[in-house]
Amino acid sequence: MSLVTIARDSISASIDTAGAQLTSLALGGAEYLWQADPAWWNRHAPVLFPIVGSIRGDRATSAEGPVKLGRHGIARNFEHAVVAQDDASVTFELTDSPETRASYPYAFRLNMTYALTGPATLTQTFRVENTGNVILPFSVGGHPAFNVPAPGAEGEAWEDYELVFEHPWTYDSPTICDGGLLTYDPVNPIVDHADRMPLTREAFRFDTIMLEGVPGDTVTMRGTKSGHGVRMDFAGFPYLGVWAGDGAPFVALEPWTGHATLDTEDDVLEHKRNITLLEPGQVDERSFQITLL
Repeated sequence: MSLVTIARDSISASIDTAGAQLTSLALGGAEYLWQADPAWWNRHAPVLFPIVGSIRGDRATSAEGPVKLGRHGIARNFEHAVVAQDDASVTFELTDSPETRASYPYAFRLNMTYALTGPATLTQTFRVENTGNVILPFSVGGHPAFNVPAPGAEGEAWEDYELVFEHPWTYDSPTICDGGLLTYDPVNPIVDHADRMPLTREAFRFDTIMLEGVPGDTVTMRGTKSGHGVRMDFAGFPYLGVWAGDGAPFVALEPWTGHATLDTEDDVLEHKRNITLLEPGQVDERSFQITLL
């Protein structure tokens, strides 16, 4: 476990080799990333692989045998090696081992790259390679949580923040039911012909909000008074999870390629909705960008 820090102009980021987890994202020395206060949540931005969310009873079957995965998978639980680094970027690597195969019986290489690609922008890239000889079923996701209010937003409260979309749309989110599964009975109305969603604690009464088909694959979370916050661009990630701990001063914006098992699905990993099925020797690579405002 050690920290790697990268910097460019006035933006800097620190990443822990334990889980390849982003632990700091600052602009001009002002910290935007949630600092893992265990009173609410003791993580910052875990890497989600090879599942997002929960599978039924933490168990599934697969073409390669039993799967035993807790919420959000195993990547966050292992040390990742640093395989490339310069002043403004770093790449981590996790490969399968007897320990990973005890939970997830597949061969893989997961590379996580963090790169400062603009004066206020961090790009996080997931590169998954199938190093085995069978199809690799997996999902990936980010989970960065941001301080709300944001730095420089004196006099603002958590309730002064909103999510802003590229254009008006209407959407009802599925909800989380027993065991962390997703259900569309009931749904959670999020936006109704609107281009913004005010943050309210009531909106999170079902825990995480899952957005699908977000206009332009982009969302801005900002204070209505200060304009400070973050913009996230996540083309290639069909879903965006939005989560706020109970009364906590943060909001997590989570680009996902998959999601928790639906209550109507079976327990075969390869059958999960929108799971990526990667052929042997092939690579899947996706990135999202965080811009600090």
